[in-house]
Amino acid sequence: MMVKAKYQDVLNLGEELQIANGDVREENGVLKIKGEAKTQYEKNLLWDKIKEIGGNEPSDILANITVADNSVYHRHVVQKGETLGGIAKHYYKDVMKYKAIFEANTDILSNPDVIHPDQELVIPNL
Repeated sequence: MMVKAKYQDVLNLGEELQIANGDVREENGVLKIKGEAKTQYEKNLLWDKIKEIGGNEPSDILANITVADNSVYHRHVVQKGETLGGIAKHYYKDVMKYKAIFEANTDILSNPDVIHPDQELVIPNL
């Protein structure tokens, strides 16, 4: 199997995330990819996909993924029905981290129980 075909799901995710300055080459059975993710969260998504396919230390792929904005973990646009707890669980796997998200967004939020669709929330680095 060609290495590029093996990691096609990683390449598709990179396109979906609109990874900037992307470059993909296959050399001597090793897939070399590079690009710039918007946030650390998006970089982590790519690495999780690489590990899902190739294991924790894949030898057939070299990835150099940088991050454009290190000041935040991610930026999240609120969808109808979401809560800060649910958003915290999604990004941090811990509902109680909603407090950190609230604190990072007090410029637009006055109550952690009241968020509205289309608000862009900062998901802070912890």
